Amino acid sequence: MGLLKTIIFIGTNKSGSSREAITEAKRLGFFTVVFTKNLKQWKQRGEYTDVHEMIFVDTDNLSEMKEQINKLLSKGMDIKMIVSFVNSYVYSASVLCDEFCKNYFSSNAIQLMSDKEETRSILKNQPYTPKYIVIKPGETISFEKIISKLHFPLMVKSPKSTGSKDVLLAKKEEQLKKHIFMFREKYPDGAIIIEEYIDGDQYLVEALVHNNRIMTAGVIEQEITKGKRFIITGYGVLANVPNDIKKGIEGVLHSVIEQFGIKNGALHLELRLSKSGWKLIEINPRISGSAMNKMIQAAFGFSLVEETLKLQLGGSPSVIPKHKKYVFTQFLIVSRKGILERVTGKGRARRSPGVVGVYVKPKKGTLLTPPLSMGDRYAYVMASGASMEEAKKFAKSAANEITFHQAKE
Repeated sequence: MGLLKTIIFIGTNKSGSSREAITEAKRLGFFTVVFTKNLKQWKQRGEYTDVHEMIFVDTDNLSEMKEQINKLLSKGMDIKMIVSFVNSYVYSASVLCDEFCKNYFSSNAIQLMSDKEETRSILKNQPYTPKYIVIKPGETISFEKIISKLHFPLMVKSPKSTGSKDVLLAKKEEQLKKHIFMFREKYPDGAIIIEEYIDGDQYLVEALVHNNRIMTAGVIEQEITKGKRFIITGYGVLANVPNDIKKGIEGVLHSVIEQFGIKNGALHLELRLSKSGWKLIEINPRISGSAMNKMIQAAFGFSLVEETLKLQLGGSPSVIPKHKKYVFTQFLIVSRKGILERVTGKGRARRSPGVVGVYVKPKKGTLLTPPLSMGDRYAYVMASGASMEEAKKFAKSAANEITFHQAKE
C-alpha cells in the first residue's frame, strides 16, 4: 500500500467555505487532517465526519504545528498540501506548505494581501485606491493634518481586521478621535488606517489566478446594513454581469495581480463603484467564508472550493458555468440583545418558492446580540430566480418567515 495522500487544514468553521473545502478534499480521495486550537471543536470532533483526524494544537504557534506535521510524516503520511480557508491562518498554512510540500501559491503575496497597510502601500499610486493616511504605532497624532488631507466622513481601520470588526465610520472630529484612541488602546503595537469614505454600490469579486491567467468565478452585489458596524446582509450573484461593470472589474483585477506578482492564487476583492470610478475597499487571499461557495454553486453549478484545491495541488481549475441562475442570499441579524429560546419558521422558509438553502446557526440558549462583526449574522436564506429582482424577492420573503424568540437578558 502506498503512503496516505493527506491534506492538512489549519482551522475550520463548523459550516461555510472552510468546512466545505474539507468535505471536497475527502470526496477527492484525500486523508483529511484538521489542526485546531478550539477545545470545544476538538471535543465535538465526532460531529466532523469529513475530518479523518483532528489534532488539538496551538494554531498560532508555527513550531508546535511543525512538530505535529513531523509526527504525521513519521506515521507514513504523504502530505500533499497544507492549507487554510480561515482568514487568520491563510499565511501560516502557506509558510508550512513551503517547508513540507510543493507550494504553488506565493506566501509573500498572501502575507502582503493579508495586511491592509501593505496592500494600500503597494497600490498607493493606482486610481482605484482611496485617499488614506497611516498612523504608525506611537506616532503623535495631528488631527489638523488628517482633516487637511481628507474630508469627512472617514473610515478608521485596523490593518489586521477581518469581518468588519475593526472598521468604523467617523462623521466628525469627535468620532474620529474616539475611534483612534480606542484602536490605540486595543492594539498599542498596531498601525491605524484612516481613509476617505467611498459612496456607491458595493461588489464582491471571487477570482482564481492560474499561470497568470485570471478566472473570475463570480461577481456579487452586496447589500449593507449600517448599524454600529457595516454588516453585509444581502448578496446577489449576477448570472450575467453588465459589460461596463465587467470591464471595470477586470481592469482592477489585472492591475492587482500584476502589482502583487501573483502567478497562481485565490482571492476576493471588495469594490465600490463611486462617482469617480471603481475604488478598492479590500483584498483577501482566499475565497469568502460563510455561504459564498454554496451561492456560487447554486448560481453556476461548480464548487469554488474544489477548484481552489485543484489549483493549490498544481492542477488546472475550471470556473466555466454549468448553468447560470441569479442567486440572492438574505442574512438575518437581531436588533436587541437576548438569550435565544427558540427559532420558528425554518420549515416555512425552506418550502417557500425559489429557496435553495436555509441555514440557522445558533442553538437554544445562545446569547444573540446586534451585529458588531460578520460573525453576528445568525441565519441565511438563499433563493434563485430568473432575474435578480425575483431571486431577491424570494429570499427576502422566505427570510421573513424566520423568527428568533429571545428572552430578556
